Amino acid sequence: MPNKNKKEKEPAKSGKSGKSGKDGQENQEHEVSNKKSNSAPPPAQLSKIKVPAPQTVLKKEKRQSSSRFNVSNNRELQKLPALKDVPPADQEKLFIQKLRQCCVLFDFVSDPLSDLKWKEVKRAALSEMVEYITHNRNVITEPIYPEVVHMFAVNMFRTLPPSSNPTGAEFDPEEDEPTLEAAWPHLQLVYEFFLRFLESPDFQPNIAKKYIDQKFVLQLLELFDSEDPRERDFLKTTLHRIYGKFLGLRAYIRKQINNIFYRFIYETEHHNGIAELLEILGSIINGFALPLKEEHKIFLLKVLLPLHKVKSLSVYHPQLAYCVVQFLEKDSTLTEPVVMALLKYWPKTHSPKEVMFLNELEEILDVIEPSEFVKVMEPLFRQLAKCVSSPHFQVAERALYYWNNEYIMSLISDNAAKILPIMFPSLYRNSKTHWNKEKLKLKEREEAWVKIENLAKSNPQYPTYSDTSLMNSPVAMETDGPLIEDLQMLKKTVKEEACQAQKDQKKDRPLVRRKSELPQDIYTMKALESHCRADELISHDGH
Repeated sequence: MPNKNKKEKEPAKSGKSGKSGKDGQENQEHEVSNKKSNSAPPPAQLSKIKVPAPQTVLKKEKRQSSSRFNVSNNRELQKLPALKDVPPADQEKLFIQKLRQCCVLFDFVSDPLSDLKWKEVKRAALSEMVEYITHNRNVITEPIYPEVVHMFAVNMFRTLPPSSNPTGAEFDPEEDEPTLEAAWPHLQLVYEFFLRFLESPDFQPNIAKKYIDQKFVLQLLELFDSEDPRERDFLKTTLHRIYGKFLGLRAYIRKQINNIFYRFIYETEHHNGIAELLEILGSIINGFALPLKEEHKIFLLKVLLPLHKVKSLSVYHPQLAYCVVQFLEKDSTLTEPVVMALLKYWPKTHSPKEVMFLNELEEILDVIEPSEFVKVMEPLFRQLAKCVSSPHFQVAERALYYWNNEYIMSLISDNAAKILPIMFPSLYRNSKTHWNKEKLKLKEREEAWVKIENLAKSNPQYPTYSDTSLMNSPVAMETDGPLIEDLQMLKKTVKEEACQAQKDQKKDRPLVRRKSELPQDIYTMKALESHCRADELISHDGH
């Protein structure tokens, strides 16, 4: 059996719980709330990395939009006293007053400068309540729960604006800038307050489950289609906390995420929150108990794998690949159907997408069992042979990088009799017919020497000198079969180049296509750069 140099496999842990009943099983299966995994799913990018263009100041309309809020009629808020300034007996009543005050909605788009005084009163009240529940104990009493959930629902659950990026050929999720939510100064504080509420040691899921129910979760999931990446970041953390604390909602959350994926794959092909939803699922899959349930295997084969065929794969591919590899680490018998599905969906005309598939396939080979490798090696290496012969240099180069992976090389060595006959013709054909200009020059030089030799043969004195000069002739270097010294030199050269390539790969620049240098909106870039991720906000306070 080959040694696993890249990734040592750890025995899967199936935790045993003393709880009985359905909730007990769910808790055993998904230990996501209290246990931090050694590996976390890759976070979705807030902004796309682009090559900086020359500094040209462009006057551009701010890319801001606002959801369809029902702006309140009476927006004149009374500034209430601070919570710390009233006696403890009156704090609960004042807390509820402030929560109700924060249910007033303002206009941030058609007239951004309107009601500035009252907007500030609401912002200050939200900030104060965030601090209040973060640093005080026993302040989340039973009457507070319905008020908090109602305040969150009034502020958050709204009709999202129409997409600024149309579906179809015009939509490029890698390069189109997001449209930011104009009401974000208030929305951010509402999200932060609700997260602190869920994370508080005083929080009791048994009381909250009367208000945080299936309808609440469904409305929360609808917000994942928001174009503002800052909002999706908060939503991701919020939904993950709800999944961890409400055992009865777990199956429902998974089912509704499935429905979003089905609509995305087979109907719309457009949804802004796929990467964030996959990130949540990566953590959930990490906590699945063994043996895997049939519903989880069906989810992998019928939902996750078809996500590979969508046009906008690049937006969520790191999170998708993480989920697939997590499943294979849990149950190696899923390797064959997964690899065969990847080969089925393999892109035919999209080279950057092909590089993504090669990246994912190497991650799968890193965790594959030798017994499973034998089942898929022939169709797998037939596809790799095509990639090695690809006219697109990044595809060919990425496929050849597999030979720098020690674990993959050990698998190839153990099955060389099957793999070499598949790979060698492609490599040999490349060496003779590749479009590279240097290769063409070598061929022209070889033809020139043949012409010289033929001219020499036409000379009457050729037989006299041919025997003595044969070894000194340059043509003598062009032999039908390689000499032993040549083979040894070739082996040494290949070994040195492979070592050098491995060193270069560690410095490694990611194989991605060169982006267009589009003019950037400075307001959007500043807003995204100043955003603090939701999970970082929570971890800063030690919760």
